[in-house]
Amino acid sequence: MSTVERLVVIVLFEGVDLLDVTGPPEVFALLRRETDDATGYTVVLAAETMDPVTTSAGVRILPDTTFHEVSARSIDTLLVPGAVEVDGRRRVHALTDPTVVARVKTLAARTRRVTSVCVGAHILAAAGLLDGRRATTHWSTAQQLAADHPTVEVDADPIFIREGDVWTGAGISACLDLSLALVADDFGEAVALRVARQLVMYLKRPSGQSQFSVPLEPVSTTRRIEDLRHHIMDNIGERLTVADLAAYAHVGERQLTRIFKAELGLTPSSYVESVRVERARNQLESTDATLERIASACGFGTTDTLIRAFRRKLDTTPTEYRLRFRAGSGLSPDGTGGPDRRAQPRIC
Repeated sequence: MSTVERLVVIVLFEGVDLLDVTGPPEVFALLRRETDDATGYTVVLAAETMDPVTTSAGVRILPDTTFHEVSARSIDTLLVPGAVEVDGRRRVHALTDPTVVARVKTLAARTRRVTSVCVGAHILAAAGLLDGRRATTHWSTAQQLAADHPTVEVDADPIFIREGDVWTGAGISACLDLSLALVADDFGEAVALRVARQLVMYLKRPSGQSQFSVPLEPVSTTRRIEDLRHHIMDNIGERLTVADLAAYAHVGERQLTRIFKAELGLTPSSYVESVRVERARNQLESTDATLERIASACGFGTTDTLIRAFRRKLDTTPTEYRLRFRAGSGLSPDGTGGPDRRAQPRIC
């Protein structure tokens, strides 16, 4: 049985946003429940001293270790949350403590990857870790980040951005999306899907905003629907008409439609299309496959059908989606392999 443990160090300091600190460990803890071995993460909270840290919510947190002690260990992931203050005009300003910035810079040198949650990007930027990189942060402080650090290419639109071994996340709840993405990067999409299902949230919103994700399928209450869903996912490239699904489930077509509407709030056809779009979306992000090959592999049959489904579900086209979300692949937007100067977004 595997016993690989990845050390995750979460940076603590006075006034830190509470959810930035507590959200990621919840995701990492669910990973252990969803795997059959001991592989996973060891999460420690590090601060300047071992004294309790008071968060922005007024909740006090006890550190597990100090920055000095953890600096002697090999760190897999350094996670940097943020803190803000609001002025008399309700304007939000990100805070950066010089001592914390210096500690983060030191720890980053011993870390495989560095991540920031929400306005934690301001700390990474102050430490020089975002120079020349594309990064995101909470929309309310994006202008401040750009003004304070002109060498950083700030994009407030994506939920998170990955640039090599540096990841930056956007709004507070996006810490869950970012954590899921880290799980997917380390353990694969299937495991991340199971964790996301436990969280009852979208699966791996890779970047952009929520309109670029197909909702994670709701948890059903009957074994019949669970079996059907697994059957659909395992055979997504095959013919999956309502008649085919009804035959597989040994029910009539009308009964199948009633069951799907009651359990998932969708018709069987709409559900199948959602799964196909999600599979195609992942292939557009992570492979160099042409649109024709993706359409075939995901059961759309033709690129025209694929395009229509993307417009219905995501209000965009596969070409536009790949142009925005595919890490620099050297492909033309249609995935045909030709050079395209526009297709340079370096985003997860």
